[in-house]
Amino acid sequence: MSVAWLCDFDGTVSPRDIGAAFAKRFSPDGAAARVPELADWFAGRCGHRVVTRAQCAVVRAEREEALAFVRGFTLDPAFAPFAREAMDRGEVVMVVSEGFDFYVRELLEREGLGALPWAANHLRFEADGRVTPEFPFADPACDDCGNCKAGHVRRFQALGHRVLLVGDGGSDRHGALAADGVLARGHLREWCRDTRLPHVPIDDFRDVAAFARRPVTHPSAPSRRAAL
Repeated sequence: MSVAWLCDFDGTVSPRDIGAAFAKRFSPDGAAARVPELADWFAGRCGHRVVTRAQCAVVRAEREEALAFVRGFTLDPAFAPFAREAMDRGEVVMVVSEGFDFYVRELLEREGLGALPWAANHLRFEADGRVTPEFPFADPACDDCGNCKAGHVRRFQALGHRVLLVGDGGSDRHGALAADGVLARGHLREWCRDTRLPHVPIDDFRDVAAFARRPVTHPSAPSRRAAL
């Protein structure tokens, strides 16, 4: 069975949360980092789309200045070598982000990974400096995530792949529950421990690459995570 790696972007492929930094930088006195919807989201009282819309409502930015800002960020230096090595083995590597397309595209292209498949929310820069989030990969039957990572997982599973999700935060939980295996850092690792969801703890993509080189066994038992 072939492997598909679905990798979160902010806090995972990029060690820093670029989306959060962008919203804070381009809102008055960093107001986007203090919208009440953030606390509601952490407490499970609202979905991430609600938070994204609330933050974008206070952001003012021109596209070029936004691009200039995000160019100051870098990817995990081990990500590009991991992705190329995995693809050389015939595996699929895709970035699935709850962040925005303009910086995911920019940073992947800078690393020579412009052809890598990815999916993210779209940010429309308006003529008056306002920004409007759009969610082309949302699940119309669910009000939670902007980019349905569980949907991406199921799509690759339907194609016959063993899907491994690599992530760090709350937006990865639905994808983690649907995936055949989870490699987790940060808050996602803590959540996996708290909920007893089997996972591989990682710090960066050096750990992911080392895990990817391990021989894989495919149990006949229905528990897919036994393969971890």
